[in-house]
Amino acid sequence: MSHTPLYIAFLWHMHQPYYKDPFSGTFRLPWVRLHGTKDYLDMVKILEDFPAVHQTFNIVPSMLEQLIDYTENKATDKYLDLTLKAPADLTEQEMMFVIENFFLANWENMIKPYPRYYELLSKRGFRFSKNDAARIAKYFTHEDVRDLQVLFNLSWIDPMFKKEDDFLNNLERKGKNFTENEKKQLIEKQLEILRRIIPEYRRMALSGQIELSVTPFYHPILPLLWDTDSARIGMPQVKLPKKRFSRPEDAKKQISMAIEYFEKMFSYKPQGMWPSEGSVSEDVVRAINSSGIKWIATDEEVLARSIDKTIRDHEGLLLDGRSLYRPHKYSDVSIFFRDHKMSDLIGFVYSGWETKAAVDDFMAKLVHIKNSLPNDRPYVIPIILDGENAWEYYKNDGQDFLRALYSCLSEDRRFKTVTMSEYINEHGPGDSLHKLHAGSWINANFGIWLGHEEDNTAWDYLSQAREDLDAFVKENPDKDVSEAWKSLYAAEGSDWNWWYGDEHSTETQEDFDELFRFNLMNAYKTIGKDVPPELFVPILLEDRDIAPSVQVRGFIYPKIDGIVTSYFEWYQAANIDVKKSGGSMHKSESFIKALYYGFNKDNLYIRIDPANDFSKIKEKLKIEINLIANTPFKLTCDLNSVPLKAQVKEKVAGQWMGLKELTALAADEVFEIEVPFEDIQAKEKDEISISVEVLKNGDELERCPWRGHITLNVPSPYYETIMWY
Repeated sequence: MSHTPLYIAFLWHMHQPYYKDPFSGTFRLPWVRLHGTKDYLDMVKILEDFPAVHQTFNIVPSMLEQLIDYTENKATDKYLDLTLKAPADLTEQEMMFVIENFFLANWENMIKPYPRYYELLSKRGFRFSKNDAARIAKYFTHEDVRDLQVLFNLSWIDPMFKKEDDFLNNLERKGKNFTENEKKQLIEKQLEILRRIIPEYRRMALSGQIELSVTPFYHPILPLLWDTDSARIGMPQVKLPKKRFSRPEDAKKQISMAIEYFEKMFSYKPQGMWPSEGSVSEDVVRAINSSGIKWIATDEEVLARSIDKTIRDHEGLLLDGRSLYRPHKYSDVSIFFRDHKMSDLIGFVYSGWETKAAVDDFMAKLVHIKNSLPNDRPYVIPIILDGENAWEYYKNDGQDFLRALYSCLSEDRRFKTVTMSEYINEHGPGDSLHKLHAGSWINANFGIWLGHEEDNTAWDYLSQAREDLDAFVKENPDKDVSEAWKSLYAAEGSDWNWWYGDEHSTETQEDFDELFRFNLMNAYKTIGKDVPPELFVPILLEDRDIAPSVQVRGFIYPKIDGIVTSYFEWYQAANIDVKKSGGSMHKSESFIKALYYGFNKDNLYIRIDPANDFSKIKEKLKIEINLIANTPFKLTCDLNSVPLKAQVKEKVAGQWMGLKELTALAADEVFEIEVPFEDIQAKEKDEISISVEVLKNGDELERCPWRGHITLNVPSPYYETIMWY
């Protein structure tokens, strides 16, 4: 055994969230496209120069589906649309978006190497505030914006491809003063790179140099789908969601969908799986076994808790390499346990080092590990990390580091790189574990995805939508609800809750929040059910309440005639800036121009100012006002009815029940309505949440505010007196 090498099993996890907006069909964020041109292809192409280096690449099916949407279905994203638009044609809002978001790249390694790009960043300002966007945009010429459009996309193309392609090489050397034609050619080059990814993975896998493994389709946390109560195993004191989510059938479906999609793409079934975020439990592994998967991987701390041993001391020094550096087996599935320290050195530490120092340090640590292990059996170090997110923090996109590392590993006979399947096929599936701890690669628990108020709210919304969809299917067994299921399964993905809570933050948290809620909304809409009003409210705590541009300053007593009879009639009311509240979901121009609301001690008043007078609108429109006091209420008004009236409905046991009709409303220049507090069962000091929808032929034309809701408290009779103090 003295001549047995120490085996090294790299697993690169290729994953991006599911960015498709179910309503528009476009991608909200560009990261599948941009990581596709920077990370997915070069990570396998580089191995052609190192045939002795074998590795495993784990692919998430929902990421592949998005790649194919770009290459075969002409999918687009907002960043791509605004790249292709001529600067002169950009609206003010679009110009502000470009200036804010087209610097989303590592400044040191992706912007500074381009003098013109760094010049534009300096011009915009390093400490950028959204409030400054309109002012700053005025100083950007059309040439500035076009250069920014090009350089943003060019910086997200891997150096390997810029070096080998004459057009990209010349574009990089040109550096500035780009043309519209060059910009279009650049995007065509992006798509060419994206089209090469899947065929190259297929070719390299057939060669045997790489193994392809898979993750459950939409990257869900399988143990939490199985039962959210499993979170108590790693976190006994965790606060659970109000509704227990326990859908083993969904966990199994996410697994089976992934395997079926993989087989469709590559014409064979995968042998291995990286469960999303390395999340495992005994029930989940038994389900994975029944699907035919032979091996999985998770984190070393899961092993430590499974065998009740301390693998590292409190300073991170390895105490039990004999247990860590071999696969174990549970329910006939081999399990590799990730070396947390060695993996994180590549993912988070070496990017700040000189290449030679980083590689020398890594190799020295491998030598130390080998020397510390007995010669009684083969051992393998599982090194598992993202295959995409680390490299923007490295010089030259990590190419220098990887080439130097692969060269050392190829030449040093003390080490041998293998795929996961190669190792277990040659050395066996591992010894059986008596138990398997339920946890993930982060702290061996599920705290990132459950326990925080935002996380738990998301689980409660998911639980309710899942129950409602299940009930609909049972009542309508012959109806095609495949689109609803697709949205529901997408909402089960782990990426939404990654950004809920206070553990992580990003410039685009609002997009993740909306995508989660949009998927649930779409599940309801595709089965013809009312979208629960709470889904229109951001889960992100700081985004729930929309602050009015002007606050309520006193009681109002407007004449309900559809006409603003005097400036002072609504002077004491609050009003909402529609553009700042999110505008329209479907249109660049809002139907609603302004929204006012106010009250006196007995009544709530709402006024809607349209872009064109209601009296001039010929379309068949309805206005729905959603009011959540102690229970949900809805006021529905058909603008074509004569006389005009609004029906008050209360939601009881999931059904809308009509209560009465209101007649104090009018629609002429504006829409005005008087709502007695007693008709919506609201008492003094009760909080009321308000949102307004305009419907055309039953479909939502606009909602105000789009993101969030308005809140107010029912006043006391002495409200005005209190306001003076």
